[in-house]
Amino acid sequence: MIITTGGIKGGSGKTTLATNLAIYFSAQGRDVLFVDADDQGSAHAFSLQRAAATGGQTGYTAIRQSDKEVRSEVLKLAGKFDDVVIDTGGRDTTSQRAALSITDVYLAPFYPRSLDVWTLEKVESLVSEMQLVNPKLRAFSFINRADSQGGDNKDVADLLGESSVITYLDTPLVQRKAFANAISYGLGIFEMKPRDKKATDEFKALYDALFSDLAIKAY
Repeated sequence: MIITTGGIKGGSGKTTLATNLAIYFSAQGRDVLFVDADDQGSAHAFSLQRAAATGGQTGYTAIRQSDKEVRSEVLKLAGKFDDVVIDTGGRDTTSQRAALSITDVYLAPFYPRSLDVWTLEKVESLVSEMQLVNPKLRAFSFINRADSQGGDNKDVADLLGESSVITYLDTPLVQRKAFANAISYGLGIFEMKPRDKKATDEFKALYDALFSDLAIKAY
């Protein structure tokens, strides 16, 4: 399966999501290709940090690609892996479109603030266009870096839930220090000691909701 994290605006936590997905898949004994298709190179930097922290035992194969080469290189390598996780930037780029042309699952996190939610229509348009090229593409949204309390989460959830193009998953990831701390050490959220149970439970709920909706039992 090819999974791409993306969106139109930066700062929503796409790379944190992508790194944790790649590590979680690999922890289940699956062969994972982790592709950094973002010009900022955050996923690549994370993989270097992880390699240093684990003595080179990242658990996945990491590569960097950009522009149209994202499509050609992933197609060349995908058959050698159980899963491919592609991290794209927070803009409508050639790299993101190349990824979506071959992607099975597109995950778009939204930060619960107006500037982020206002991009929903653009993300819907991008998905609709790419589904003409790639009919198997399925898109999902969820709230990332959610507030621990207050009404903003609900307001955003209501808006995301109205989309007929992108399926909303009501499994928010609250903005917790554990996610930032884990990524700074080159670790997944489940690998941190001591473990933040709230953070891991939220990630597992998102994961379960995604694959339950997809009716994929192999994961």
